[in-house]
Amino acid sequence: MGALLGLTTGLGLLLIWSAFFLPRDVQRERRTDGRLTVLLARAGMSNVSARSLLALCLGCAAGAGLVMQAVSGTVPIAVAFAAMAGYAPVLVVAGRARRRQREFAEVWPEAVDHLASAVRAGMSLPDALSALGVRGPLALRDAFAQFALDYQLTGRFGDCLDRLKARLADPVGDRVVEGLRVAREVGGGDLGRLLRNLSGYLRDEAHTRSELEARQAWTINGARLAVAAPWIVLLFMSFQTEIVHRYASPGGVLVLGIGAGACALAYRLMMRIGRLPTERRILS
Repeated sequence: MGALLGLTTGLGLLLIWSAFFLPRDVQRERRTDGRLTVLLARAGMSNVSARSLLALCLGCAAGAGLVMQAVSGTVPIAVAFAAMAGYAPVLVVAGRARRRQREFAEVWPEAVDHLASAVRAGMSLPDALSALGVRGPLALRDAFAQFALDYQLTGRFGDCLDRLKARLADPVGDRVVEGLRVAREVGGGDLGRLLRNLSGYLRDEAHTRSELEARQAWTINGARLAVAAPWIVLLFMSFQTEIVHRYASPGGVLVLGIGAGACALAYRLMMRIGRLPTERRILS
């Protein structure tokens, strides 16, 4: 109990000291906040700020560190699990962003089919887009319902499309929106044909990508299992105090550091080898 109290007090004093005496790299903070903001937007969590996510990461790290310190009584092990717990919220948000992007890729062909049918029935393009908020795919209804409200309030089609792109934060959505913008500005009677061609292209692309992701899944799952296995063993070992106290020695700290570095390097290498090309957003 004394060690836990001392760790908590020391961590608090260190945070207070760093707030007043350590130099702040404002440009680096902005870059970090920017990456987290983009990640949150891709995950459909634009209402959550990057600072809130960072605060959650710090809270998870502190909580996990205190729990592991109380269980194992070994500071290096507590620090290792605190680092993993602190990064966990970012992994959860990144996973949600990937699932959201896959879901959007599956429903965009249906949404474009709805647009083509509405235009063929004589509806204007803004009205056809607004109708997706009611009759479109469930995953896209909220974004297009907000577009309909924006267009009713402002009547500015281009600005509403910009806000729709920011709300979706999706590479496929960027292509659809920019195609509709060009069709609206240029005019002509080829909008229906453009939408039908776009729907077929998106459907073929989604089908091909889903097959590749299914074949890629074993690589990703194998990498995650290989990285998680030694830390799960260490977690169970933490309940045996006489054994884990050996990691408090300089040699134990070195073993933990080398193991953490090897796991991180192997995981990044495996993910880089097995990953598929990622679409980038255009004109955003």
